[in-house]
Amino acid sequence: MALKFHKMHGAGNDFVLIDSRDQEFLLTPERASRIADRHLGVGCDQILVLRDAESQQHRARYEIWNADGSNAGQCGNGARCIGLYLEMYGEAGGTSFSVESPAGVVTMRRCGDGEYEVEMGRPAFESARVPINLEPEDDHYHLDSPWGVLEFGAVSMGNPHALLITRDIDSPEIPAIGAFVGHHDVFPKGCNTGFAQLAGPKKIYLRVVERGAGETLACGSGACAAVALLHRSGRVHEEVNVILPGGHLVIKCRGNGEPLTMKGPAEHVFRGTLNE
Repeated sequence: MALKFHKMHGAGNDFVLIDSRDQEFLLTPERASRIADRHLGVGCDQILVLRDAESQQHRARYEIWNADGSNAGQCGNGARCIGLYLEMYGEAGGTSFSVESPAGVVTMRRCGDGEYEVEMGRPAFESARVPINLEPEDDHYHLDSPWGVLEFGAVSMGNPHALLITRDIDSPEIPAIGAFVGHHDVFPKGCNTGFAQLAGPKKIYLRVVERGAGETLACGSGACAAVALLHRSGRVHEEVNVILPGGHLVIKCRGNGEPLTMKGPAEHVFRGTLNE
C-alpha cells in the first residue's frame, strides 16, 4: 500500500502529517513507531493524522501520535503545521479558523509575517487535573532523585507538564533528569519535563524532554506550560519570548484563567509516498 504523507516542522519539532480523508489509513502503535523511526521510517517526533471534523464549524480534526507509538493530547507546534497544511490546500477559509484536537477545539490565525498564532487553552494547576500524585508546597512539588531533591511546578495544557528552573540550559544532565521525572510513578500518565533558564521577565530559554519522544527541538505546549507557571509565580510578564533549541516562540499569558496564545513558524519540508 502506498501511503501519501507530508513532512513538516514547527521550530524544529518535526512531524509526519497523514491526511486520512482521501486515503484509507489505520494507525496502530507499532505502525506509528515504525513511521517515526529515523533509520527505518520517515523519522519524526510526532505523527499528525488528519480526519474529517465532527462539527461543520471546524475545518478538520486531528490525532497526535508520539514517536514511541503512544497518543498525545496536545501539540502546539503540530497545530501550526495543521494550519499551514489546510492553507496550502485552500481549506483554511480565511485568516482565522478552528480545528478539533484531542484536547478540544483549537482556534488559530495566520499572521501578517506568515507565522501562526494558536489559542492553546487554559492552564490547569490542580494536582488532580495535571495529574500528579503529590501535594504541592507553595505551588511547588518535591521529588527525591539521583540528583538530589528536585523542585518543580506542574500544570496541564491538555497534556501534563513539569517545569524545573535551571541556571545552565546547556547542562548535559537535562535529558536524563527529564526522562526520570517524565516517567516517574507520581505522574500516572507521564509528563513532558521542561527546563527553563530565565533571561529576564520577557525572555526565557527552554528545553523540553517529551514523554513519548525524548528531547525535541521545540515543544509548543511545553513553552505555554513554562510561561503559565512562571507568570503565576510573578517571574515573567504577560508576553514572553521563549527561545528553544529549534527556534523562537512568543507566548502570551494574561493570567486569571484566560487562555494562552502561542505564535510561531510552521514549515512544509517535503511530501512523499511510504510503502506500507
